[in-house]
Amino acid sequence: MRSLLFVPGDNQKKLQKGLESGADALILDLEDSVALDAKPAARKLARDFLTDVTARAKRPRLIVRVNALTTGMTEADLDVIMQGSPDAIMLPKAEGGPDLSHLAAHIAVREAEYDLPDGATRIIAIATETGKGIFGLGSYAGASHRLSGLTWGAEDLSADLGAETNRLEDGSYADPYRIARSLLLFAASAAQVDAIDTVFTAFRDEAVLRAECVAARRDGFTGKMAIHPAQVPVINEVFSPSPESLARAEAIIKLFDENPGLGVVGLDGEMLDRPHLLRARRLKARAERLRE
Repeated sequence: MRSLLFVPGDNQKKLQKGLESGADALILDLEDSVALDAKPAARKLARDFLTDVTARAKRPRLIVRVNALTTGMTEADLDVIMQGSPDAIMLPKAEGGPDLSHLAAHIAVREAEYDLPDGATRIIAIATETGKGIFGLGSYAGASHRLSGLTWGAEDLSADLGAETNRLEDGSYADPYRIARSLLLFAASAAQVDAIDTVFTAFRDEAVLRAECVAARRDGFTGKMAIHPAQVPVINEVFSPSPESLARAEAIIKLFDENPGLGVVGLDGEMLDRPHLLRARRLKARAERLRE
């Protein structure tokens, strides 16, 4: 997935608009964008939306961000929205593998109760929203077969740290958040799941959004979350393999296939070894998934 668009779970109009955005996935939000007294109605609206859209032949992936485990509302969220068979649950303020296992067990119960395929509901964890969560990043590997992606967040983390801001005057992230971003990449690699970049909140600033997307793709992120439909085209463009990069990846793969006994091959004046082959294969696989 390249683009994952947040949509308030209590807003029918925005839910429908999200379907027209071109996003690879919609994140139906039951957490921060929904007021406390509106959550019961939001659960039902999200469930009805899921029930309607999951039956369509062509649709984005449907993810529901539930309330954090510490709120005591997660099970109430799951009781309702699992009836709509979401593709994945997004867990905010996750603090490590035990949280993931805990959520997975609750999902398994609802899958059985609502006659859903066992293990079909995946999990994406927002893994850096608390200081404690930073120290749990190494525990996601092997915690649950449901885990399909890890992402990071800077807004809640800055609140947890008591920071005045998470960005410097030039717009770049301050050191604590750069560290969180980097550690998230390592955690996703260790767990062998997608690393998804966090949101860019200034949704009218396309130039900075593009720059963040380019930097994220360069470093190993496979996609980025969005808070406004206008961000989706930029994210999709940047995270789609270009014809030039795909052609080079295929050339690298072909060279190694034709020379299975060589550990190093030459292409366009550059010596390439196994890490280059691994990157080429990953790029080709990502392009093939986007065509499905």
